[in-house]
Amino acid sequence: MAETGRLRQAAITSPLLSPVTLVRLAIIAGVLVLWETIAASGWLYRDVVPSLLAIGRAIIALLSSPEYYWHLGVTAGEIGAALTIGGLSGLLVGLVLGGSRFMGKAFEPYLYYLGPTPKIIFFPIMIMWFGVGPASKVALGTMSCFFPIALSVAAGMRQIDPVLIRVGRSFRLKQWQMAWKIYLPAMRHPIINGVRLGLGVALIGTLLAETKLSNRGIGFLIIQAYSLFDMPRMYAMLIVLFILSIGANALIGRLGGLDSIKRL
Repeated sequence: MAETGRLRQAAITSPLLSPVTLVRLAIIAGVLVLWETIAASGWLYRDVVPSLLAIGRAIIALLSSPEYYWHLGVTAGEIGAALTIGGLSGLLVGLVLGGSRFMGKAFEPYLYYLGPTPKIIFFPIMIMWFGVGPASKVALGTMSCFFPIALSVAAGMRQIDPVLIRVGRSFRLKQWQMAWKIYLPAMRHPIINGVRLGLGVALIGTLLAETKLSNRGIGFLIIQAYSLFDMPRMYAMLIVLFILSIGANALIGRLGGLDSIKRL
């Protein structure tokens, strides 16, 4: 209770705009001024760097289009399916590799070798296996997010306090009970970090697949705007996608911190 009171008091007494926030705002303002300067200078080919006003109009037009939300729903569904499949499989593999020294030494090096490999090189195989529809995009996103989640969970397993494991074994918990009641709660932060990394790479993999071969989704709209040289619309979609990605990442981080706040 005392700790909770101190946290609340610190939140109340903290300034509205901290020095860190001011620096961040200054960086954003500087980037916007630099962008507008380049757009007005004519140094680059016309419309390669459109003005902020043109991009703002494109954002309003984009958010006013029902077609955009349909394509956004397609991409969100593909990313959600990829994150679910890749996350669950990565969680299971991470538990196995982190819980067994033999399995970790035998198979974990493959994850380290294959993890940094650009997954887009496997897209032709995904097309042959799953076709040109959404399934191939989901497969590529699943492959992308599997590795960071599996490696993060495996590393988190090795950081669990041995006392917790001995307590679980003293109660003669079964293996699935150990995973549910001991391993997963103790690895909350590694799992959340792995999911956040997995979300980012799943987003990249899915969008890349949509830009290569698709007639739906945000990746398709971006490459279409690029092909038509509609730069304001392209930048507008990138900005909206960037904001949505930040929001999703922050939401995952906030959900991961709820248990810590409740414990206080």
